Amino acid sequence: MNLAREIADARPRVISALAVQFRDLDLAEDAFADAAIKLIEHAERPERVASWLFVVARRKVLDAVRRQARQGRALERSAPVEDMADIFTMPEPIADERLRLIFICCHPALAIEARTALALKVICGLRVDVIARLFVTSEATMYQRITRAKAKVRDAGIAFELPPRKAWGERLEAVLLTLELAYTAAYQDAAGEIDPELSAEVARLAALIAELLPEEPEALGLAALVWLARSREAARLDASGAMVPLSQQDTRNWDFAAIETARNWLDRAAKAGSSGPYQVMAAIQLTHARKAFDGATDWAAVAAMYDALMAMRPGPMIAVNRAVALEKTKGASAALEALDAIEQPRVRTSRPYLVARAQMYSQLGQSDAARKELSRALAQNVPRAERLFLERKLSELAQNPRSIS
Repeated sequence: MNLAREIADARPRVISALAVQFRDLDLAEDAFADAAIKLIEHAERPERVASWLFVVARRKVLDAVRRQARQGRALERSAPVEDMADIFTMPEPIADERLRLIFICCHPALAIEARTALALKVICGLRVDVIARLFVTSEATMYQRITRAKAKVRDAGIAFELPPRKAWGERLEAVLLTLELAYTAAYQDAAGEIDPELSAEVARLAALIAELLPEEPEALGLAALVWLARSREAARLDASGAMVPLSQQDTRNWDFAAIETARNWLDRAAKAGSSGPYQVMAAIQLTHARKAFDGATDWAAVAAMYDALMAMRPGPMIAVNRAVALEKTKGASAALEALDAIEQPRVRTSRPYLVARAQMYSQLGQSDAARKELSRALAQNVPRAERLFLERKLSELAQNPRSIS
């Protein structure tokens, strides 16, 4: 494993261990960043990278705290830990370290969006601008939200510890949302520019939580959702590195074992008799997967499930996806009307919204309007794979006004 990967893997463990001890996430993150730089500059690679980072980062936290005189001395006396082993010998009802830390981070004292954002930042290591896009808000707003959450953890003395199993239920919604958004970030990042291993890691954690909580139908639904989306990853880029939309993917490149695993999870969830948004989202993806067997997509079923999803968990991005499905059943005019009905200002500047509008305008033969929307989308900070795709569509639009599908 290369050093950068080892540092990335160690990040959530070390930051969380420091947070447990000092209850200051800002200090923990800053100290880890300093320790990582020191490790990169270090002449010899340590045998245990995570332990080395923890010891160095902890010393940096103590240095910072010592500058606050009495508080620093008190903390040092109360925390005579010199090795990671002292931190990680706590009881482990969740065997996987990263999943355990997500449960810890999703503390119910914080609002669900705050704890999810905190987990995405601290445990998954996502940048604030990426998290902001996931929540369809500005980077400044998300930065303030995460800062306030960290301050509340620090000022309220919130225990950064795993609660007993009977209390997991009040954290489960935020844990599932964290995994959903982490995978959304990985899926949007088709070429793996943010983190090439994030997708596989989230899929692994989703499977673990399905195994850990087999009686929770939404945990099974999330696992099915993630695995169905991941089953198409090998078909999402062409030879030039451009993104390939679902409608144009070669289904022979899909992972049919992953599809079957997801179908089994959905079957088990259905037997619980309690449907929820993750099960519906997974069912939509499973309907898309049937194209590999049926040769076509049942768009009427997809549109109906988006209607159900809007009733269960209304949201701007679900509304955008519903409009795209609507185009297949009722035409581009109806879809454009549905897009126009989405009122949130931030959505109207998001790439999915702009690309969907370009698609509808293209279908209606309004090439100038389609070109304008594509250009607005391309003016954003677009990942390379999606940029190549959008640039190609913009070029094709000049040749064929109905080229976007």
